[in-house]
Amino acid sequence: MQRKLAARVSQLKVESAFEVLVRARALEKQGRSVIHLEIGEPDFPTPPHIIEAGKRAMDEGYTKYGPTAGLPELRESIARYILRTRGLTVNPEGVCVVPGAKPIMFFTMLALLEAGDEVIYPDPGFPIYESMVRYTGAVPVPIPLVESRGFSFDLDLFRDKLSERTRMVILNSPQNPTGGTIPPEDVARLAAMLRDRDVMVLSDEIYSRLCYDGTPVSIATFGGMQEKTIILDGFSKTYSMTGWRLGYGVMPLWLAEAVNTLMVNSNSCTATFTQRAGIAALEGPQDCVDAMAAEFRRRRDAICAGLNTIPGFRCPLPSGAFYAFVNVEGTGIGSKELADYLLNEAGVACLNGGAFGPHGEGYIRFSYANSLPNLLEAVERIRKVSVRWS
Repeated sequence: MQRKLAARVSQLKVESAFEVLVRARALEKQGRSVIHLEIGEPDFPTPPHIIEAGKRAMDEGYTKYGPTAGLPELRESIARYILRTRGLTVNPEGVCVVPGAKPIMFFTMLALLEAGDEVIYPDPGFPIYESMVRYTGAVPVPIPLVESRGFSFDLDLFRDKLSERTRMVILNSPQNPTGGTIPPEDVARLAAMLRDRDVMVLSDEIYSRLCYDGTPVSIATFGGMQEKTIILDGFSKTYSMTGWRLGYGVMPLWLAEAVNTLMVNSNSCTATFTQRAGIAALEGPQDCVDAMAAEFRRRRDAICAGLNTIPGFRCPLPSGAFYAFVNVEGTGIGSKELADYLLNEAGVACLNGGAFGPHGEGYIRFSYANSLPNLLEAVERIRKVSVRWS
């Protein structure tokens, strides 16, 4: 008998970064040298004081079940962190701690969306947004990010795409894959458009501490928007804790109850010793974050300058995160074909911009979460193979 998967599973997509990583590792097993610029993962170690807190927590017995919503002391610490970083007073009961940030996307969509509801999201954007929207039966409504606007929305087009069926808007600033941020004045205009609508905003702020041009503005800080906003954040990017799987959402209490119900039905709870490490991250010294951001800025400047010397490449300077989103239309080669070529011929693993949505076609994403010498070597490798199109 042939086994058959449920139809809804076909709506889910994967992240191309992990697919490219597998291919790159296979080349390395063959003896090839590959520079990894595909994975969005800080290459810095988790700060020692956070590791020590995790070890100490295990020694102290934090290896059992914990509350589904998260340890009360971590939720209180997150509430204080949101006050320090956004100026918002939040109830710790509205903080949901989950294993990584993705569950906040999934759980809030499952809790809020009905079949046929519309969700506005950025294109190019994190591919899991569209994947999860389709899984719920809702309708994804992509809004192009415009390079000439620093990869922010065309607000007139955004207004035109709003409809009576719009139930959620996804914002991501600083943004993956472009590194763009939404200017404060644009966030204010978005808030004005959404304030009186029956719509929730999922504000993905996972890169909020990795911003080079001022501090990104959360839409939750505008009048009337805190009760309509889910702030998604976590520890993976800010504290280089990708493997610890620790994220959270800050949301209205009525929604937090539903998210906690979904959490208990799926994960029971987040590992307690990682939560204790999370407290150390938020309450401990922050110079590690500042140092990492400063090094990312140095790398950004170097790789963007280098990529702009490649024939057919145009690399805008990203204002946040750790991605260079390079316009490669001048090469005359499709972005997927070019990304494959750079991996196979230059030994530079990068991502096809089209994997982030149709409006990413014509771009390549390079993660500069790698050492400066490796980044400069990657530029030289690309330059050598650019004879194909130059």
